[in-house]
Amino acid sequence: MDTRTSPYRARIAKTQDALARHGLAALLVPSSDPHLSEYLPERWQGREWLSGFTGSMGTLVVARGKAALFADSRYWVQAEAELAGSGIELVKIPTGTATHHVEWLAREAKAGETVAVDGDVIGLAAAQQLRSVLERAGVKLRTDLDLLAEVWPERPGLPTAPVYEHRAPQAPLARAGKLAQLREAMARQGATHHLVSTVDDVAWALNLRGADVSYNPVFLAHLLVTANDATLFVGEGKIDAVLKAALATDGVRLAPYAGAAEALAALPGDAKLLLDPKRVTLGLRERIQVPVVEAINPSTLLKSRKSAAEAEHIRAAMAQDGAAMCEFYAWFESALGKERITELTIDEKLSAARATRPGFVGLSFGTIAGFNANGAMPHYRATPASHAVIEGDGLLLIDSGGQYLGGTTDITRVWPIGRVSEAQKRDYTLVLKGTMALSRTKFPRGTLSPMLDAIARAPLWEQGLEYGHGTGHGVGYFLNVHEGPQSISKAVPDAHMAMEPGMVTSIEPGLYRPGGWGIRIENLVMNVPVASTEFGDFLGFETLTLCPIDTRCIDRSLLRADEVAWLNDYHATVRERLSPLVDGAAKAWLLERTAPI
Repeated sequence: MDTRTSPYRARIAKTQDALARHGLAALLVPSSDPHLSEYLPERWQGREWLSGFTGSMGTLVVARGKAALFADSRYWVQAEAELAGSGIELVKIPTGTATHHVEWLAREAKAGETVAVDGDVIGLAAAQQLRSVLERAGVKLRTDLDLLAEVWPERPGLPTAPVYEHRAPQAPLARAGKLAQLREAMARQGATHHLVSTVDDVAWALNLRGADVSYNPVFLAHLLVTANDATLFVGEGKIDAVLKAALATDGVRLAPYAGAAEALAALPGDAKLLLDPKRVTLGLRERIQVPVVEAINPSTLLKSRKSAAEAEHIRAAMAQDGAAMCEFYAWFESALGKERITELTIDEKLSAARATRPGFVGLSFGTIAGFNANGAMPHYRATPASHAVIEGDGLLLIDSGGQYLGGTTDITRVWPIGRVSEAQKRDYTLVLKGTMALSRTKFPRGTLSPMLDAIARAPLWEQGLEYGHGTGHGVGYFLNVHEGPQSISKAVPDAHMAMEPGMVTSIEPGLYRPGGWGIRIENLVMNVPVASTEFGDFLGFETLTLCPIDTRCIDRSLLRADEVAWLNDYHATVRERLSPLVDGAAKAWLLERTAPI
């Protein structure tokens, strides 16, 4: 990119002019919105607009005379390419939860100066940490200014997509039942009111869905629950008269989206508000004048533990998703070498195959199709301007997923293209060993999920290998593809990360050779009871994902007999479950790819 004409360089300069006008030393631009969402409506994609970096995580800091983007290892190659010509420095950090930007700000700003961040989009805990570090350096923090409103002339407005109801049978528990569960939790905490600000929690609690955010069926709203009623703060016109009446039947009234802060400020003096400090912004917290009970949102725990009825719908969605992949991969293998296939073609054809399946609503994230070196970037996304043709020799990584009325899917597979080297087979097999090792694990109920992380890494660690992302994330029920509180990763454990029956989590170890190839083998699993002994109740994983794991990439000498047995058993299950849902070439492909080794 020509450094003289980069639009991002010009936008940074415009922001620096605004800093000077307001007497500010720097502006912090987090990847966040008023609901602390992972995936953001366009209105709050300011970090991307200013920098050009399109990764889903990262923090931008604009100071006088310089700017820096902080990103973890999943995005380093991508960020270096996207920041070229912008004048923005890439600061490489070890993990997505690192706080290097805070120390950077404390160094760059001088004592007596002021740093700004929009208090309506920064989390309470993050703001408290930022303020503490800056104060030690004699630097003030200003949180009442949205500087993007000045420098972003075509900033998108609020999304206007309609909200709709998630109905039975896919929503087995009625809205009234979920609100009753929240009120029971409020009573246990001695709270009269409860604020729910995270959009997936709001959607779950009210059996509502929307389309305000790409890939996640959620909508922008806050929910205030009392012992007798509830108020949904949502954009005007997003809920039609029929749905409004249905909500009213369950004691839910509507209020303007922008009215949440004012309503919190006006709570009666005898109120006691249940609030999750990790799931609320500084801006909202500062409006609250009544006593607060700080605890995790009850809905966060409740929605993570899928019921038996929900589990059945998830299994059905996984089968439909697997059938769609059989259709796609049968076409792909027959067309390879005969048609021009690119990474973009894969996205188009795989999405089209899913769209024909019952209950399909949309993708659960942007399809990642990475051939050879592109696969070495964990969050790579092909674009019309930059993508690879699938030809020659190597490995093709495809990470994709769908949103179904009965569940959310997320799967990664790696396929051989032409000749696969012995080094590639070795890497592939070591990753597969990690996937299988964790999939077969049994553990006491209540085990903190980060404690399981090393099990998937052990086969790689044994060979001096490692990957920079987490091993597993929770998955929602026709909701966000990334859901807490469980996290199989190197995260510092807390009590809410305890593994409980019904939780759905990914298992996705990987290995990445920059400039060479990338490997990740991912299934979704569900916690299920497996034993009860004198030492307590034990859980194991039911593998939910149904799609063959390619056996042509395996170095057979690296697998033990019990690992071969697990893989053959898994493939037998995939064959049994998917055979009734496919025919013709798709069925022939399924039978071939599930043959025992």
